[in-house]
Order: sequence, then C-alpha cells, then structure tokens
Amino acid sequence: MNKSSALKLSLVSLGLATAFTASANIGDDISKAVKESKVDVSLRYRVETVDQDGIDEDALASTLKSRVTVTTGKVSNFSAKVEVDDVTAIGNDSYNSTVNGEGTYPTVADPEGSEVNQAYLQYSDDMFTATAGRQRIVLDDQRFVGGVAWRQNEQTYDGYRLQVTPTDKLTLDASYVYNVNRIFGEDSGKSDLHGDIILVNAKYKFNKQHALTVFNYSLEFDGAAAGTSSNTMGATYNGNFDLGGTGLAVKAGFANQEDAGDNPETFEASYMVLEAMAKFKSFSVGGGVEVLGSDDGNVAFSTPLATLHMYQGFADKFLGTPDDGIVDTYLKAATKVGPIGLSAAYHIYEADEGNAEYGDEINIAATYKVNKQISTLVKAASYSSDDYATDTTKLWFMVTANF
Repeated sequence: MNKSSALKLSLVSLGLATAFTASANIGDDISKAVKESKVDVSLRYRVETVDQDGIDEDALASTLKSRVTVTTGKVSNFSAKVEVDDVTAIGNDSYNSTVNGEGTYPTVADPEGSEVNQAYLQYSDDMFTATAGRQRIVLDDQRFVGGVAWRQNEQTYDGYRLQVTPTDKLTLDASYVYNVNRIFGEDSGKSDLHGDIILVNAKYKFNKQHALTVFNYSLEFDGAAAGTSSNTMGATYNGNFDLGGTGLAVKAGFANQEDAGDNPETFEASYMVLEAMAKFKSFSVGGGVEVLGSDDGNVAFSTPLATLHMYQGFADKFLGTPDDGIVDTYLKAATKVGPIGLSAAYHIYEADEGNAEYGDEINIAATYKVNKQISTLVKAASYSSDDYATDTTKLWFMVTANF
C-alpha cells in the first residue's frame, strides 16, 4: 500500500471513528435527557360566587383545572416542554363562562375545555435562553404583560423569546409574539389576539436592594382588536431600604402610551404608580396610588396583556380602563397567624379626567399550606359603586395540589 492510499484509509477511518463517537455521544445525551425528563401534575379546584346588582341570579362556579406538564432533559442544551390543561365544571354551571349560554348569571370567565397551554423548544446556557413556540411570558410584576394565571384557563403566547444575561446585574428580554391565547377558551370568538407584538424589557440590578427596569411594548393587533393597538414605553424602579430594623419597599413607575398600527384613534396617555410598604417582623403595611390616564376623556391608557386581577381590586370591575381613566388610591396590609397568611386591601377609585367618583372596594384573603403539595385559599371582594358599574360581591374557595 502506497503512502497516498494509506493516508486516505487513515482519513476514512478517522471520519468513521469520529462519526461513531459523535453518534454514541448523541445517543448518550438522548438517553440522559429521557432519564432527566419529568412529568408534573397539578389540580386546582375552585368555587367562585358572584352577587352583582342589576343581575337577578347569583353566579356559582365550581370548576376543576387539571394540568399535565412534560419537560424533557437537555440534549446539547436543547429541551422541550408540553403542557395540557383541562377545565371541567363540577355540578351545575350556574354562571356565565362567556361561552356556555348562561347569560342570565354574572360572568365567571372559566369556560370548560381542553387545550395545549404550552408547547415549545428551548435552548439554554449560562448566558442566554431562546424559546420558540407556545409559552408563558411573565414580565416584572405582570402590570403590562402576564399570564392571568388566576383564571382556570391561563393566557399564553405563540412566538419567540430571547433572554440574555450578559452580566450578573443586567438582564435583557425580547419577544416577538404573533398570537395571544386568551383566557376565554378555544370556543370563544375572543380566544385569540393575532398581530405583531414586540416586547422588549431590560432590568439592571444596582445591588440586591435596588433595580431599574425599562421597557417598550409594541402591540399591533389585527382585525377587530386593532382598536386597542398601542405602543408603551416606560420605566419602573424597585427599592428596599433598612430603616433601623424596619424595612421599606418602594415602587415608582411611569409610562407613556400612544396609538399604533391600525388603531383608528389618535391618542396619548400616561401611567404612573407610586407605592411604599413598611415591613416589620410579623406584618407589613402600606399603600400607594396608581393612575391610568386619559386623553381628554376619549381614550384611556390600557394594558390588554396584563394580569389584571392583581390590580384595581379582586372584583375585576376595571378590566377595561374607563374612557376618563382611573386613579386607584389604596392601602394594603399582610400578616401571618401561625400557618395562616392573611392580607387585606382597601381601594378608592376616581376618574383621572373630570370629577367622577367610581366607588370603593375591600379585599381580604387567607392562605393555608397543608403540606408541600397542597395549599388552600379563601378570599373575598366587595365593590361599592358610586358613578361606575354596580355593587358586586365575590367569594372564592380554592384548593391546589401539585405532584
């Protein structure tokens, strides 16, 4: 055998050996990923009652959400997740789920049905994470972009997301979303929000106590939803101070919103929040003011992708901002009595434009964790109307089990 033939044979042998080794390594990675895959099961049973003036019947919704989540291990830093939810009414569906035809009852937006909640492929290493597919996107405190996880059918997003952490202090987050899977279920005409949605968020931690977030959210919706298209730019500061053993948590934020896309309205409105909470050893207390402004009473600042139940009261009377805007002045307190967590809030609602006094609301909640898998919640909301909507009382009892 001459030198040329020997060299060719050596190269072929090396290529085969390399391919065999790579194949073996991939096989090992896949085997490891399968072994590291996990299946999670979550059950959440809830009873919700609604007594609303102007509607003769009281609503009673008894629903069970069953969730199965499969998460694979990693192969070359790639992994996948599939999550399926089912919502079932237990007993009579004496509530308006928005799709069950029970319009004589107050609304409890927990329609029955099964659907894929998440299904995505993800690449993740020490510096960045890239996700493609149907996914949960929760930004900051969910005031602008959230998952509405309080409802039995969660809000998720179809699109692409990139999260980069170039330093320990800086986090960059950018998403392109072409569809929002809303809480109303696949049988509803309001189930999807299609469009071109770009979410850009950057957070800088000065230290453990202080952080600044800046963001720009461009929402250009298609079809009937085009009237809510907007571009929002803003910033939020979160700080914690030690005042001689008493902690003080401060949040301050501002944003400006303008029309975008095919929105037929031309407007500009602002958002502002200022909150301070004093934290003692066994309880916390504080308050704040949040303003969703209005452009001369014609169009108001809106947050259509937010987890709205977390803001402006549990009674959900302001899921859509009134045209005159809203000023929410509130007090909050929380404590723990043994294993039971207690919290309460009081809200006063007024118009941003004009002199309308919308009303006030009281919220209370109690939580108890039975063990690592099971937790319970009881809460109530009472909204007293002045110049907006009608008096409404809501009660909830919920049990959650995670396995």
